[in-house]
Amino acid sequence: MTKTTLLLLAALSAGPALAEGPKAEAKKPSAAQYAVFETSRGTIGVRLLPQTAPNAVRNFVELAQGTRSWTDPVSREQVKAPLYDGTLFHRVIPNFMIQGGDPLTRNAPFGAQAAASGAPFGTGDPGYRFDDELDLKSRPFDVPCQLAMANSGPNSNGSQFFITEGTPSHLNPKPCDSKSGACGYVHFGEGVCGCELVAKIARAGAAQVRLQKLVITSTPPTCK
Repeated sequence: MTKTTLLLLAALSAGPALAEGPKAEAKKPSAAQYAVFETSRGTIGVRLLPQTAPNAVRNFVELAQGTRSWTDPVSREQVKAPLYDGTLFHRVIPNFMIQGGDPLTRNAPFGAQAAASGAPFGTGDPGYRFDDELDLKSRPFDVPCQLAMANSGPNSNGSQFFITEGTPSHLNPKPCDSKSGACGYVHFGEGVCGCELVAKIARAGAAQVRLQKLVITSTPPTCK
């Protein structure tokens, strides 16, 4: 076999990695990213997981930082501002989870259950939906303090999220007849500090704790 033939075979065996160029570079692991939930009761720190749910992480970060446009569910106008700051944890269940991220709850008074328009909390979204990212082999909810997208069925992710208190393993991905063949909740972060606060928020009651500010950082958080 000639030297030229050997070189050609080596190139073919490398496959797409050589042909992709800039795309291959984009697949390199990025710096760690964290979400710091500064609430009216304390701070929760979460490490984001773009390696398992890149679209969910990107959406969450862009909404948190105000770099992605979304539709205000009250005014119906397009806005480009941090969505999560000032929202309430509108749905909480002790021993299970705390849920937030509904733009209808922004700056609403503690204890409210609906917007001034009458729209119930829990029905608000950013004006769009995106698809699930699920792995039937994963069991993220076997461990407490996990961050995931709330949804109303397959491929209905928007801005709402939840953080688990216990280990609700029934939330883990399951086979179903959706277009991806899987149903469940997109897991995109895991708690690193302040996880004891999840239980306190859950027991405070619905809409009794405000997410004052959501900070995205590359520095591991220390919760106080």
